Amino acid sequence: MIPQPKKKWRPTLSMIVLAVLTVVMTLPVAGLFFFRLFENQLVRETERELIAQSAVLSAAYLQAYRSQQDGTVPTGAILAEEFWPDPNEPLRPIVPGLDLATDAVLLPRPDARLLSRSSHPAYRAIGKSLTPLIRTTQSSTLAGFRILDPFGTVIAGREDVGQSLSHVREVEKALTGRYASSLRQRLTDEPTPPIHSISRGTGIRTFVAMPVLDENRVIGVIYASRTPDNILRQLYQQRYKVAFAAIFVTGVTLIIGFIFTRAINGPIYELIRRTELLGKGDKSAIQPLDHHGSRELAVLSQSFLSMSETIFERAEYIQGFASHVSHELKSPLTSIQGAAELLQHSGTSMSQTEREKFLTNILGDTERLTILLDRLRTLALADNPILDGYTNVEDVVKDLIHHYPDMDIRLEGEVAVRLAMAKDNAEIVFNNLIDNARKHDASCITITVGNDADGVVIDIEDNGSGISPGNAEKVFDLFFTTRRDEGGTGMGLGIVQSMLKSHKGSIHLKPTDKGAHFVIGLPAT
Repeated sequence: MIPQPKKKWRPTLSMIVLAVLTVVMTLPVAGLFFFRLFENQLVRETERELIAQSAVLSAAYLQAYRSQQDGTVPTGAILAEEFWPDPNEPLRPIVPGLDLATDAVLLPRPDARLLSRSSHPAYRAIGKSLTPLIRTTQSSTLAGFRILDPFGTVIAGREDVGQSLSHVREVEKALTGRYASSLRQRLTDEPTPPIHSISRGTGIRTFVAMPVLDENRVIGVIYASRTPDNILRQLYQQRYKVAFAAIFVTGVTLIIGFIFTRAINGPIYELIRRTELLGKGDKSAIQPLDHHGSRELAVLSQSFLSMSETIFERAEYIQGFASHVSHELKSPLTSIQGAAELLQHSGTSMSQTEREKFLTNILGDTERLTILLDRLRTLALADNPILDGYTNVEDVVKDLIHHYPDMDIRLEGEVAVRLAMAKDNAEIVFNNLIDNARKHDASCITITVGNDADGVVIDIEDNGSGISPGNAEKVFDLFFTTRRDEGGTGMGLGIVQSMLKSHKGSIHLKPTDKGAHFVIGLPAT
C-alpha cells in the first residue's frame, strides 16, 4: 500500500499565487510608508533647496562685507587647511546628506542667548542691508533665515537679532568654516491631524548652516530652516499619477495572475483530473492536454501520459501473456497428467510397447515445457534488459557464423557502425531471426547495414519458405506459430520485438516475393 501523506491543512496553489501577488501589490505602499523612501526624498529635496537659497544669500553677504571692509572689521575662525578648496577646481558643490533612516532627529532648536556685547557695526550694517532680501525670499519659499556674524550673533532675522546662536550644534560647526545640517523636532501651535501620524516627515524641520568665507576665513553664517513637504499633500497633488500607477500595478498583477493561472494552475488541475480518470481505468484520458502552459509542464504532462500509456500497455500485456502462458502450459500438462494416470491405473495390463509410448509422450511434453520456460526466461530478459554497452553487427555476425555452420550468412554495408545495444542483447536479436529463418528452410541470410536520418537501419533477408500474407500481421504476436506440431513456441519474433523496443528500436516485416525480409531500426549512438 502506498504511504499516504500526513493529513494537515495545506494552501492551494491559487492561494499561494494570490498571496504572492498581494505582497507584490503592497510593495509600493510599503516603500512609501514603512521604508520612507518618498519621505526621505522630500527631506533631501528640502535640504537641496535650502543649500541653493543659502548660497545666494552667502554671495550677497560676501559682497556686502567687502564693501564694508576697512581693515578694522574682525573676522572669525580660519578654515582648517585640510578643508581648503582645490584652487584648480572652481566648482565646489554641497551635496545633501540628511537621511531619515540613519540621522537622529534632534530636539527643537535651542533658544537664542542674550549677549552683554553687540556685534561690530559693520556686521550690523550688513544684516540691515540683507534684511529686505531675506524677507522677500522667505515670503516665497516659506523658509526661515537668520544671518549670523562670524561669532554666532544674529544680525538679521526675526526677534532674536542681537542674540547668539553659537551654542547650536550645526551653527557651532559652521563657525569653523564647514557646512552643517540637521533634523530637529518641529514646534507648532496647531494639532497634527490623526492621519498625519503615519508620516514621520510632518513632525520635523530641516536646518542648514552655511559658512560665509573670505579667503578661507569665516566672516558669517547663513542659518536656514524649513519643514519638508508633507507626503500626504504630495500624494494628493500627484493623485492622478498615483491613481494611474495604482491602476497600472493592479492591471499588471491581474495579468500576471491570469497568465499564471492559465500557464500553471490550469495544466496542473487538468493533470490531476486525468490522474483520477486513469485511476478509474479510463484509457481515454491518455491524450495531450489542450494547454500546456510552459515547456516544463509540457514535458511533465508528456512524461506522465507516456508513463500512463506504458502502464496500460504493460497491464494489457501481462493479462494477455498470462492467458497465453496458461494455455500453452495447460496442453502439455494435461497430456502428462493423462499419460501418468493411465500408467498408474493400467500400467500392469499394458504391453511394453504401450508403456514406452506413454513414457515417450511424457518426456516429449516435459521437453516442450522446458523449452517453453527457457523462452519465457529469454522474453523476460528482453522485456527488461540491461541498457548498457555498445557493439557492431560485424562482431555479432562473426560469432553467429561459427554457431550456424550450415547457414550461409552474408554481411554487407557499413558493418562497423556502432549499435546502442550490448553484444549479448544483439546476439539474442540476430540469433532468434537466424534460427527462425533456418526453421523455415532458409539456407542463406543477407544482413545489410546502413544509416538514415533516424539512426541505424539493418535489412535481414533470407531465402526460406517465407511468410504468407494472411500470417504477416501475426508474426510478432506471442505464441503464434505454424510449427506447433514440430515444437515451435511462437515466441522468437516476439522476443526480438520486445528486445528492440526496450532499446527504443523497431522491427517490421517488409513484403517480398521470396523468403522473408525484416527491417530493424535503432537510434543513432
